[in-house]
Amino acid sequence: MKIKLLISSLLMIGFTVLTYGQTDKFYPKLYKNYDSYKETSLKQRRIKHADIQPLINPLKSNPNYTVQKVGESVEGRSISMISVGTGKRNILLWSQMHGDEPTATQAIFDLINFLNSDDFPDEKKLILKKLKLHFIPMLNPDGAQQYKRRNALGIDLNRDALRLQTPEGRTLKRMRDSLDAEVGFNLHDQSRYYNAERTDKPATISYLATAYNYEKDVNKTRATSMKVISFMNDIIQNYAPGQVGRYNDDFEPRAFGDNIQKWGTSLILIESGGYQNDLEKQEIRKLNFVSILAALETLADKSYKKIKTKEYEKIPMNDRKMFDLKLEKLTFKKADKSFTIDLGVYRYEVDNTDHSNFFNRSQIVDIGDLSTYYGYETFNGSGYTITPGKVYTKGSSTPTKEEAIQLLKQGYLYYQTDKLIDHQDITFPMMLVSKEFMPQRLDLYIGLNPSFLLEKSGVITHAVVNGFLIDLEKGVDSSFRNALYLK
Repeated sequence: MKIKLLISSLLMIGFTVLTYGQTDKFYPKLYKNYDSYKETSLKQRRIKHADIQPLINPLKSNPNYTVQKVGESVEGRSISMISVGTGKRNILLWSQMHGDEPTATQAIFDLINFLNSDDFPDEKKLILKKLKLHFIPMLNPDGAQQYKRRNALGIDLNRDALRLQTPEGRTLKRMRDSLDAEVGFNLHDQSRYYNAERTDKPATISYLATAYNYEKDVNKTRATSMKVISFMNDIIQNYAPGQVGRYNDDFEPRAFGDNIQKWGTSLILIESGGYQNDLEKQEIRKLNFVSILAALETLADKSYKKIKTKEYEKIPMNDRKMFDLKLEKLTFKKADKSFTIDLGVYRYEVDNTDHSNFFNRSQIVDIGDLSTYYGYETFNGSGYTITPGKVYTKGSSTPTKEEAIQLLKQGYLYYQTDKLIDHQDITFPMMLVSKEFMPQRLDLYIGLNPSFLLEKSGVITHAVVNGFLIDLEKGVDSSFRNALYLK
């Protein structure tokens, strides 16, 4: 008996070494070769229903795929499901349940390109032989059209699992039930202001094995979610170390994720957060691609079963302590007194009329001791004093970036003009103002647009223009998006 147990243990060790040996070779190559699978027609977040139809339609004539119209949105846009694989175990993946959360939609088409390539034949054969994959790349096409979270009725689809009052929600429920899906992937975007708890790392990818009751019990179905997530985390840590978080698992009885877990499908939620210098989330899209493939591989070979659920609990929780810009220890003078303060700034996105692009309108969202918070960009303002800017009234046309820098050094922050220019077109670092504009006394408060100068030893060295920090010696870099037009 002891000999049999020893042999069994050695075989298991051998299998583990083989599996992880293959993994060690597969994922680095996959990550390195990603650009050859990336769907180049999708380059930014504001994806519309019309943008993905040219990618779906050719698959209808591909014998390896089945493409079905499985539903319609409130406004009559089609909801498609793309299926591939010959396995008996059904895996359902859906994206853009929220219309303004499209990162994984792009990754789905990258995955399809990967499956259509000649690369990694052994890994693909395993996945497609053991599993049948069903992709719903855009569940909420009406929301996507307006780049908004909710559907055309104003309903959050992820809170419609009980009433099923939306056609989109009914479609998702019908697909889960008809497939009797073993695993479901609920693919979302989350705020870029989440960080991995107690670190300055953004929660670039966050995972959740949703609870199915208030007690947050762990049954076999939920344990599978936890184990697969643990495997994905191990892989992604190689490419975004310390930038993985665990989403709050409080039970929400109306949510699809929680109910799908309750209905017997192991639910894996992936949230795409923020990443340094990745405004359009293209690096995060790549991490989604690798993450989902990691999950599919471990599901196919069932290697996840060897993982302990306690590994899931080791993933740090999400926290929300990131700013776009954090200004530390600035001096601010008020009532003839000097105060030392920190400022936290968000750069909010405001869409244009057709929701194809946006401009930033920044706000101060916190003031005071922000020592436990972090910034994508952080500036130590020790010795720097916040200084109001003057209005430049002698211009005949808008300045170049270089001219604007020289004016900022002279203390001018506002450029008077009789031209009306869209905010997104003001790419030089000064606020445009009308002739009627009157600058008010500089004060600081929550909700204020942060636009002021920074002075040190009597010299203006930096400007904050619409929440963007500009080093006047270095000039304007690529992170500056736009100033504003003020009447």
